[in-house]
Amino acid sequence: MRPILPPLPFLTRLSLLGLLLAVLALAPDLALAAEGHGASELHLDGAHLSVLFAIPFAGLLLSIALFPLLAAGFWEHNFGKVAFFWALLFLVPGAYFLGPKVTLYSAVHTVIAEYLPFIILLLSLFTIAGGIRLKGTLSGTPLMNLGFLVTGTLLASLMGTTGAAMLLIRPYLKASAHRRYRVHNVVFFIFLVANIGGSMSPLGDPPLFLGFLKGVSFFWTTENIWRETLLMAVLLLTIHFFIDLYLFKKEGSPVAVKDEPLGLEGSLNFLLLLGVVGMVLYSGLATSEGYLTIWADITYRYSDMIRDGSLLGLTILSLVLTPKATRRGNHFTWEPILEVAKIFAGIFMTMIPAIAILRAGPDGALKSLIALVTSEGGQPVNAAYFWLTGSLSSFLDNAPTYLVFFNTAGGQAETLMTQIPRTLAAISCGAVFMGANTYIGNAPNFMVRSISEERGVRMPSFFGYMAWSVGILVPLFGLVTLIFF
Repeated sequence: MRPILPPLPFLTRLSLLGLLLAVLALAPDLALAAEGHGASELHLDGAHLSVLFAIPFAGLLLSIALFPLLAAGFWEHNFGKVAFFWALLFLVPGAYFLGPKVTLYSAVHTVIAEYLPFIILLLSLFTIAGGIRLKGTLSGTPLMNLGFLVTGTLLASLMGTTGAAMLLIRPYLKASAHRRYRVHNVVFFIFLVANIGGSMSPLGDPPLFLGFLKGVSFFWTTENIWRETLLMAVLLLTIHFFIDLYLFKKEGSPVAVKDEPLGLEGSLNFLLLLGVVGMVLYSGLATSEGYLTIWADITYRYSDMIRDGSLLGLTILSLVLTPKATRRGNHFTWEPILEVAKIFAGIFMTMIPAIAILRAGPDGALKSLIALVTSEGGQPVNAAYFWLTGSLSSFLDNAPTYLVFFNTAGGQAETLMTQIPRTLAAISCGAVFMGANTYIGNAPNFMVRSISEERGVRMPSFFGYMAWSVGILVPLFGLVTLIFF
């Protein structure tokens, strides 16, 4: 009987065993820390951190950008080790200069509160969407591709950017499999489906969901940033259509060879996808205050346990109930999710000090950046909120970045919604829109890139992709700034 999940490589199992042994060895210290230290003493104080602590994060970004260009073979087989190296380059000096308990506390908090929910959600969406297969061959014409992008942009706010991207990327790639030029299709898919389309509701993207949990009304984003979203979507769809039309004609208007009648396999997975969306919404709205204490004030809410356990259960159901032939027809493999899991583990670890410095606001090493969002008269500068939230969200996790500027603007949802709604709109648009600027700006970006490369699309490098985003998105963001902020 084959295992439900792929067997872990020996080195991975060895690393996990080493990590488990390390945690067990530290268990007495953790207990003493919980008894002898208040939670506040364990928190990483960004006000006293040097920007030098951001070097591991910058190093990991450069590794992601340069290794595939300069040493592709090495990167393909060692990207997990490279991410682990940069994580250690924060954790070891952090333990020495900041104290082992503070550093370990920050790492444990990040794993429990951020990384595990992130990767479990991504795993469930990746697995369930990978069990839905569109049979037959679509034409891959400019109009067909436009239809895919419009559908994905609309779905992104209903089921999240990750859900919409994982649902549509495989049939979208299959429709254009006979085309010579396909990179532009994937790039615009990332722009629209994996990012900008998720700006119309709290279900669309994590930062908006955090705003909802902080008191922002569910339909506030729909009512207040639909114009910005519509402008970006219409312009990007138009630009893509004419690029695709030009390249389609350049190819000689190729016709796809029909291999089988159109049909749908694995439709049960649509119900499982609805279950994923429902569990995410449940965990945010749950009023139960029960929780399990992990260490000091690091807790695991029962509602979060239910969410994560349910997501894993839905993932297993998809694996068990979906015929293996359906996944084979989708060319489904575990490599994309393993790549994302390893690289983002390093990203989450190394960005701990960068986020802490940002949260320190005017007391931190990046106070000059924070000062840009307020005029001399004390009024918010909406354009600065838009660009700073967006620029930092392009490289850091956009959810905590949203919270940083949400709190910088006052942190009171009712005040932000009624007295300075344009400021909240700027923060919201920046966090969601500009996640499209880089491969790591939003979780589905990297996943879409990995799946596309696995399907034979030669995707641009890290900087190559940024050439697309800077050349197309940045001028449009400038137009949004002039019109709205």
